[in-house]
Amino acid sequence: MTLKPPPLRNDCFALPAGVHWTPVDEALALLRERLHPVTEVETVALQDALDRVLAEEVTARRSNPPLPNSAVDGYGFAGGLAEGEHFIPLMEGRAAAGLAFAGVVPQGQAIRILTGASLPDGVDTVILEEDVTTDGTAIACHGPLRQGANARKAGEDVSAGDVILMEGRRLTPADLALVSATGGDALEVRKPLRVGVLSTGDELVEAGDGAKPGQIFDANRPMLLAMAARMGYVPVDLGRVVDDRALLRARLDEAAHTVDVILTSGGASAGDEDHMSALLRESGAMQEWRIAIKPGRPLALGMWNGVPVFGLPGNPVAALVCSLVFARPAMDLLAGRGWSAPQGFQVPAGFSKRKKPGRREYLRARMRDGRVEVFRSEGSGRISGLSWAEGLVELGDGADDIRDGDSVTFFPYASFGV
Repeated sequence: MTLKPPPLRNDCFALPAGVHWTPVDEALALLRERLHPVTEVETVALQDALDRVLAEEVTARRSNPPLPNSAVDGYGFAGGLAEGEHFIPLMEGRAAAGLAFAGVVPQGQAIRILTGASLPDGVDTVILEEDVTTDGTAIACHGPLRQGANARKAGEDVSAGDVILMEGRRLTPADLALVSATGGDALEVRKPLRVGVLSTGDELVEAGDGAKPGQIFDANRPMLLAMAARMGYVPVDLGRVVDDRALLRARLDEAAHTVDVILTSGGASAGDEDHMSALLRESGAMQEWRIAIKPGRPLALGMWNGVPVFGLPGNPVAALVCSLVFARPAMDLLAGRGWSAPQGFQVPAGFSKRKKPGRREYLRARMRDGRVEVFRSEGSGRISGLSWAEGLVELGDGADDIRDGDSVTFFPYASFGV
């Protein structure tokens, strides 16, 4: 079965009238409200489902454990033991995992039982083999021992019909174990989100090629492709396009048939050579969100032949920050994962900073000796700071005067899935 979701509306990125500067939280709320999954649904075998996104909740077909069983190697009997010495006759035979004992254990007798074995009729309690002595005909032990000790109840982990996994979950190895243990062999999942990454600009050249005066190596495309892969998506390299509107239009037309979302960097402002934003405006589905964020204020959003386009800033630092803060949760929604907010941690600052009001700021940062330190420069062209850092410190929208030791919010890169 393959289900195709409805297309996104062409105006899904439109801002309310009169909005000029959009706070970060409002921008995130708008994305969360207006986007929905765009990937199709298919059925896959359990062994092929790792890292796929569930398209529907999963219920247990069978209880786990399916029958009462022993949690230890030992001896099984009925009822607990009072305090004192006990001598219990030992009947012939044993119960082992996969070899159910067919008979009934009479009251007052015990049977040898191994870990995982179903409890024979007449057994509800198991005593550890280390706690008994035996001559092969009886066991001797000391009480007390509560009734039901060392025995697992049927369905004490999961009962048949229980919801075991929720829609939108990205499947882990442990999830596959749970589905298998409860009788599942196939799952309804979404096809992987295909993330196209495109760089634009005459000034860009490939790393390793000869760079002429005024040219720079393309750092954004390798970074964004790697980020998409780390997030669990299928990265699609759309290459570089020079500042030629016709060539860019053709590349976008081609991409719209092969990817689910497009990330571009450069050409998203309003200059003479900003062809990306110009083409999106021509398509009638272009919005420039001027977001109160540092780095990376302008974010061009639009649709191209039904495919959402995120026009990221050309600066690598701003491109990374905007990708993590805005594109990542949006792509999770498009992929069917639901909205994902990164987990932040309150940690002591290992720096001082006075911040002006009006914009939310993200500083490249890393943890050392229990404190978070920030990169020596806030310059958005300092690409080395991205590699130096292990995450971002988030400073709120208002004014702040942070002193060494104050509590600040730190988001490790891993909280963003990278």
